Amino acid sequence: MKKPYLSIIIPAYNASGTLGALVTSLKKSSYKNYEIIVGDDASHEQYLLGSGVTIIRLTRNRGPAAARNAGVKKARGDILVFLDADVTVYPDTLKKIAEKFRQDHDLTALTGVWDKHQKSRAFFPQFKALRDWSYWTNERDRDGYYYLFSTRVAAIKREVFARLGGFNEAFRQMEDVELTYRIAKRYAIIFAPDVRVHHEFEGFWPIVRKYFWRSFYWSRLWRARRKFDPVATTMWETVSAVTGVGFLGLVGLGFIFAGFYSIFNFSAIGRSASGGQFFHQLSILNYQLSLLFLIAHLLFLRRFLWFVYEVSRHRTRSLRRDPDRRTLLPGSKMKFSMV
Repeated sequence: MKKPYLSIIIPAYNASGTLGALVTSLKKSSYKNYEIIVGDDASHEQYLLGSGVTIIRLTRNRGPAAARNAGVKKARGDILVFLDADVTVYPDTLKKIAEKFRQDHDLTALTGVWDKHQKSRAFFPQFKALRDWSYWTNERDRDGYYYLFSTRVAAIKREVFARLGGFNEAFRQMEDVELTYRIAKRYAIIFAPDVRVHHEFEGFWPIVRKYFWRSFYWSRLWRARRKFDPVATTMWETVSAVTGVGFLGLVGLGFIFAGFYSIFNFSAIGRSASGGQFFHQLSILNYQLSLLFLIAHLLFLRRFLWFVYEVSRHRTRSLRRDPDRRTLLPGSKMKFSMV
């Protein structure tokens, strides 16, 4: 049996709704020298993925880090390619990964990116897709010397992964960030913008819940390192988030001050005392601070806002020139405007 060059490792937990589409897209790849290994994290369902797919089933649910490590133990390829179970690849995704490692023997690890197209026309999935794409291609700190080893699509030499000890199974989330820190101590992680996969983002509340639980592991990483390292964000994005939260907080305080002002102004106590005037002054100050935070927020978001404007303008111009100009998402019959 020919030894594969790429070993594709996919963790799966009750992922029958998306895993089949990923495997189908992999089998349509123009590059063929690979193997597919699924780490089944004790799912409650059976996966029927056809021939050419090895399934390693864990006896109990231990998280994606353990599922990936179990898959790696069965891998035979020189390069490990990690994919999430809810993405699909393009026909040239694997080819580009293989070419980069073949052409650069010093390359140790790379990470790709989600594309910005979405099947859903809902606001939040569209926003999240554009936000992530803009971060990776438009807003990333230029002086950042390494990138997040994002397991949506990432590849690393198997010998290096083994030397590092694999994923830390104590992290049921954020395991890719934890591994990123260990890789970056000795090796570079490059960003390959042409290595792309497709991912359909969830709605607002599922993502809020996901990030809420991730915050626990973020705090655990910070306690271990005593250092905030914006590996998955930028300083601009951080300040933008702080000013945005500050603006919303001040707006909330504004309603409270307005309520107290009304109480004092229309009560006997208020008419005979200076309480109403005090809250009136607070309301004016709050309005000024809110305006300042809003301006700062928009200032730090300007790259992303300009990016959205350019995407929208390009899409509109493309449709005007050729209404039938479309691009197909991998594994989908739905068409989208080329942007």
